[in-house]
Amino acid sequence: WEEIFWEPIFSEIKGEQGFVQARTFKTHFEVVTFMQNKILVNGSYQQNTPTSDVKTETKVEFTYEVEVKANDTATIEKFGGYVVSTNHPKNELINAAENVLSQANEQGYEQLLINQKEAWAKIWEMADITIEGDTKAQQGIRFNIFQLNQTYSGKDARLNIGPKGFTGEKYGGSTYWDTEAYCLPFYMVTKNQEVARNLLMYRFNQLDKAIENGEKLGFNKGAALYPMVTMNGEECHNEWEITFEEIHRNGAIAFAIYNYVRFTGDQTYIPEAGLEVLLGIARFWKQRVNWSNDKKQYVMLGVTGPNEYENNVNNNFHSNYCAQWCMNYLLEQVENVKTNYPEDFARIAAKRSITDAELAEMKEVAANIYFPFSEELGIYLQQDGFLDKDLTPVSELPKEERPINQKWSWDRILRSAYIKQADVLQSFYYFEDQFSKEQLEKHFDFYEPLTVHESSLSPCVHSIQAATLGRMEQAYTFYLRTSRLDLDDYNKEVHEGLHITSMAGTWMSIVEGFGGMRVKNDQLYFEPRLPEQWEGFSFKVNFRHQILKVIVNKGETTFELEGTEPLEVYVFDQKVVVQPSI
Repeated sequence: WEEIFWEPIFSEIKGEQGFVQARTFKTHFEVVTFMQNKILVNGSYQQNTPTSDVKTETKVEFTYEVEVKANDTATIEKFGGYVVSTNHPKNELINAAENVLSQANEQGYEQLLINQKEAWAKIWEMADITIEGDTKAQQGIRFNIFQLNQTYSGKDARLNIGPKGFTGEKYGGSTYWDTEAYCLPFYMVTKNQEVARNLLMYRFNQLDKAIENGEKLGFNKGAALYPMVTMNGEECHNEWEITFEEIHRNGAIAFAIYNYVRFTGDQTYIPEAGLEVLLGIARFWKQRVNWSNDKKQYVMLGVTGPNEYENNVNNNFHSNYCAQWCMNYLLEQVENVKTNYPEDFARIAAKRSITDAELAEMKEVAANIYFPFSEELGIYLQQDGFLDKDLTPVSELPKEERPINQKWSWDRILRSAYIKQADVLQSFYYFEDQFSKEQLEKHFDFYEPLTVHESSLSPCVHSIQAATLGRMEQAYTFYLRTSRLDLDDYNKEVHEGLHITSMAGTWMSIVEGFGGMRVKNDQLYFEPRLPEQWEGFSFKVNFRHQILKVIVNKGETTFELEGTEPLEVYVFDQKVVVQPSI
């Protein structure tokens, strides 16, 4: 991106080893990049001292000259890697790099290769999804699963997931709301609850920064606005209309806490950390709305929903719904912690100054949030005035005008009814239990024809909802688009990096869409549906420390359970008791 974020500190050569140390400009994060080379002839190590070397401030370069005869084989074996100042003192980074190289030399290339194969085999054993009879679909999901596991291991709560992972410099490796909305389910289900908890702890550890972000915008009394884009808790986005308006990210972070507790059954996270996050977010929503004398309800002005093709709108349905839901969920969890974890509640109440009067005000605000609604159409509107727009469906747009984000001016896009990604339908995805299937169908039929799916995060939600409605051809089309988005370079932008976070959505489109997996009343429910193009598919779920394999074939769904205790699940609301495999 022709922008420099690093300053070199120094480079060093020690025999056949080379080191370059650099530092980021603002955060002063330091890293040492290191290498060591060995030369082999016919499998035997030779003298490894470079014939010549070059050292500048930004690079170390070795040159080797090797004499080989006809039919001889010359091989260069190179170890390379990084050590970082989050794990070592800055003045010890070179020593740390030498220690890593020492360990690598001790094990040797062949053993390191074996270790790598074994580690990946273990990952695939749990994370793989098999699809029978559709090579393109199978290749798509495996490519996605591989990239997700390349990107994040879940071992360090200081780390998070960038939308491009390590595959490109777009978005600068920052964290977005994609993590909570799309990524957490994949890591929670295919790894374990500790990994998911680490993702939640990342936000808890940055709560005070989120409160500081809110204060910069005029909020007070501990109201927290989590940043749209961040590495260290500060807002890093450079577009004000997104930074200040796209506040639904607060809703995604609160929903992730609910989603985590619902799936794992871990009741300890909220009293230990989650309640403080929910409180800060709920305080933000309470202050972000204002009373409308005209509507006699609380309204929210000047926001941008997930659909970034409409900026600075009033009463965006998704933002308003997140606000109401978050405040109600906070009130529910206050009672839970007060009753079941009184010591934790006393600690938090003192630390964050919780009062009964504040909670009563929040309850009143939540009960009186305004939602734009069309009585004529029987649907919630994206925002005030949405029906004033030209509602020509996407199907009538000339092909030469697509994608509109490359062919239209922003002025024209922002005045259009075209939707970049699910907006009202994002609420129907998060809060599915709050709406009937008939409501979903009515809203899907109205909004999907206006959606251009020019966000990588759009097709997966629509695939899940199409499958829920039994529209399997449409669900399959959306699945194929999201799973092969990068393989087939639909948007002609793979050079900027892969769409890592939407890859997690691809996984959801199979498990939650075609598999129909939900958690209700602390139990797993499935409504499996098989696309016509598939002979069958299977996936594994780590549900509360039990590994359940789900195998869907035409006319039959079977289960395999790893563990010692039977597990009750429901298939189309019929109870099935799965016995552990012998």
